[in-house]
Amino acid sequence: MTGARPPGFNELLHWPVRLSIVSLLAPAAHVEFSYLREATGLSDSALSKQLTSLQEAGYVEVRRTGRRATARLTSAGRRALSEHAHALRALLGEALNAAPVDDTLQK
Repeated sequence: MTGARPPGFNELLHWPVRLSIVSLLAPAAHVEFSYLREATGLSDSALSKQLTSLQEAGYVEVRRTGRRATARLTSAGRRALSEHAHALRALLGEALNAAPVDDTLQK
């Protein structure tokens, strides 16, 4: 492998916590902040920081109503997630199709 990233690979979404967040948001219209916090195991401040990064990229929209906050994946976020998933499949496909190394020959 040359180290080149396949088209659609997204460094911002590749971070496991951000990938988890957008994956949790993908099937829902709006997701409660408290649900995201529990599902990811992040503190309020850590989750807010990750959501802010995703918001700045245009991938997530956060709505606050009083003390309640919800988040949703934007159409740009859905497209980025889809493209990143396609890039990961391309990477894994190459790895899974590679010939296995026979450990017994190296001994």
